[in-house]
Amino acid sequence: MSKYKEIKGFKVQTLASDTIASQVLGGTWASAASLNTARGNGNSSNQGTSTNTIYFGGYPPAPSRLAITESWNGTAWTEVNDLNQGRSNQGGAGVYTAALCYGGGTQPGQFHPVTTESWNGTSWTEVNDLNSARRELGGAGLQTAAMAIGGNHAPAPKLANVEFWDGTSWTEGADLPTATSNMAASGLTTSALSINGSPTDTKTFKYNGSAWSEDADTNTPRNNLGGSGSGTSALASGGNNVPGTVQTANTEGYDGTSWSELSDLPTGNQALSQSGAAASGNTDAMMMGGQTPSATTATNTWSAPTTFTKINLGQVYYNSGSNAYKVTAQPVAGGTWASGGSLNDARSQVGGVGTQTAAICIGGNTPPETANVETYDGSSWTEVNNLNTGRRLTQGMGTVYTAAIAFGGDSDPTPGGFNNAEVWDGSTWTEVNNLNTTRTELASAGTSTLALGSGGNPPVTGKTEAWDGTSWTEVADLATSRRELNSQSSNSQTSALVFGGSAPPYSSATEEFTAADFTINPVTTS
Repeated sequence: MSKYKEIKGFKVQTLASDTIASQVLGGTWASAASLNTARGNGNSSNQGTSTNTIYFGGYPPAPSRLAITESWNGTAWTEVNDLNQGRSNQGGAGVYTAALCYGGGTQPGQFHPVTTESWNGTSWTEVNDLNSARRELGGAGLQTAAMAIGGNHAPAPKLANVEFWDGTSWTEGADLPTATSNMAASGLTTSALSINGSPTDTKTFKYNGSAWSEDADTNTPRNNLGGSGSGTSALASGGNNVPGTVQTANTEGYDGTSWSELSDLPTGNQALSQSGAAASGNTDAMMMGGQTPSATTATNTWSAPTTFTKINLGQVYYNSGSNAYKVTAQPVAGGTWASGGSLNDARSQVGGVGTQTAAICIGGNTPPETANVETYDGSSWTEVNNLNTGRRLTQGMGTVYTAAIAFGGDSDPTPGGFNNAEVWDGSTWTEVNNLNTTRTELASAGTSTLALGSGGNPPVTGKTEAWDGTSWTEVADLATSRRELNSQSSNSQTSALVFGGSAPPYSSATEEFTAADFTINPVTTS
């Protein structure tokens, strides 16, 4: 006789580990044998692997810089012949039997005299110098084809300059889009990444063999981090979590399009070195040294599973490790955040109107207050005609980015706020009739032709005004006067909700507004 489960049931897989979306998301760091000498700010053969690489230079002790070189065989570190010149914060390229060391610093605040040294698996030999002395640079490539990326050189604190090594000499090449130092780097001279650093923090620059372009931002701002892999599959680990001074353990993986959070390092670490061959991408790497915050001998290897079960929505399985049945389901309400195009003008306290793929950014604080306006097409921002009056904390209302109204707000020279309003027709801003009450930090609701403005400061007020497309009319006040409140509406002047804010003290009040409280003047069109 057939069993019920054979007729109606289904087979549940037994898995030793949870399903994952991709190979790299299953990657983990594992502690390995320690360096013989604790140090940070050294560098490695950046195309080495978790089973063979070399680590050279670094510090402390201060003020000297170390010439020590250690070789890793997958099990232990062995001291080998030193660099000819002790240094730190230098560039590194190549593999463990054929590497390159270039640039760096010999004393605090001093730069090494552009010296380049080549490693043949046994000893270091001085070869032709860099064209520009620098430290805190990024290094990528091989012993016969390497890159010296950006860095730091007095009196100019940061460099955008990039040099290319052909096995004999250095030649100036395409510059970075932004002068940068203390970054991580990955890849070869035909495809490479410059990752984070100072002052770019989260920026990634991609090299395609002829030019650099800005690519997807990382999730964590930092400098003094480690990087490895290729120009399309990379790993970024550790670093100093900008703008603080806290060492981060964060690890992120790059898939050629975006960065994803991965398993952290065992300990927060900065000034570390990381190596991993371009051919292995973000699935195999190792890191060594660094500051946690004191100098460390730490060594960790990164590996991602070659065999794994890919996640499928709605998949049911039994995890034998945790002794639990699991189902892969889309979390409510689902979705993820992904980086979009950056504003041309960094700012806060802006007004905004529109949708995810068609928006407008109005004014704001850079500082100082700005009249700058930008529109977004779903991928990039474009500067358009400015407001007539630069301001921050202005309210913007509209259903589409081609039709908006901006009103109120303030600026440092005008701390009492503005009462003027401007209407956007998709091309230009036009001054229209002012609010009856000058204010900032107010709430808004509605559209560009039927809008509400409620509350605000100074002084703290409960006044509400309705815009009919021509002028503002005072209507019923809020029951609780307040500023910094929020509002919601379905693009309607006839039904709105305001909540929170500061009276002071902070307010928990919520109030509903309906069309019964006032009369809307009809708008006649011909």
